[in-house]
Amino acid sequence: MRCLVVGSPVTHSLSPVMHRAAYAAAGLDWTYDAVDVPASSLAAVVGRLGDDVRGVSVTAPVKPEAAALAEQRTDVVARLGVANTLVRSGSGWRADNTDVPGSLAALSEAGVVDVQTVRLLGAGATAVALAHALAEAGATSIEVVVRDPSRARDVLAAGAASGADVRVALLSEPAGAAADLLVSTIPVAAVADRAAEWAASASAAFDVVYDPWPTALAEAASALGRPVVSGLDLLAHQAVLQLHQMADVDVSPDLLRTAARTALAAR
Repeated sequence: MRCLVVGSPVTHSLSPVMHRAAYAAAGLDWTYDAVDVPASSLAAVVGRLGDDVRGVSVTAPVKPEAAALAEQRTDVVARLGVANTLVRSGSGWRADNTDVPGSLAALSEAGVVDVQTVRLLGAGATAVALAHALAEAGATSIEVVVRDPSRARDVLAAGAASGADVRVALLSEPAGAAADLLVSTIPVAAVADRAAEWAASASAAFDVVYDPWPTALAEAASALGRPVVSGLDLLAHQAVLQLHQMADVDVSPDLLRTAARTALAAR
C-alpha cells in the first residue's frame, strides 16, 4: 500500500520520514512519498491515483481543494472548508482535518490547558484550524492579528462559529492586553523584530514553524519561562491521527519527532 503528502512546495515536508518511521515500527511494508501538487491541480492528481493509495496528507495550498473533492467530510471539514487528510473508503475519499485535535494534543502535552484568551498571528488555513480548535476547547476571546483585515474573514468566522468573541488587530500595532496563549502562524521574519514583545504578551507561546528552530519567538518565550509548543509538536500529533486513519497504526508522537529531528539535522 502507498500513502502520499501533496502540496506545493512539498520537498521540505517531514511527513515522509515520520510516516515511514511509523511503518517501520509497525512492520508494514508500505511506502510514503511527497508529490508536488500546485493550486487547482489536486482533483486531477487524486483522480489518477491507483487503488493501492490508501491515504493522502494535504498541505498548502490545496487544503480547500481536498475538502471540496471528498465524497465524505468530517464535521470539522464541513465547517472549516479545509482538510489535511484524505483516506480512501468504500464509497470514495473521506476528508478530515487532524490539525484541529492535533494542535490541542500538542498544547496539552506542554501543559497548556484551560486557555481562555488567545492572540493569534495570521489568518491562513492553519490559523483557521487553530481558531476553531481553541474556541471548541473553551477559548472565549480570540484576537486575530493581521497586516490586512480583509484577509481575516475565514479565521474570524471559524472562531465565532464555535462561540468565541473574535476581533481583529493590526500587526503594526503594539501588542494588546495579556493573553493566555500567543499563536504565531506567520513567517519567522514577520515576528523576529518584535519577538520579545509578543512573547511577553501571553502566558504561553505556540509557533507553528519548525525549521529553523528555535525561532526568535520561541527563544524569547523560553527566556521568560513560558511553555513553548512548536510546529514540530503539531506535525507529530496530527500525524499520529493520520497514521491511525490511514494505516490503523498507533504510535507515540515521540517516535515521529525523533525521526523528524534526525532528518532536520541531516539537512
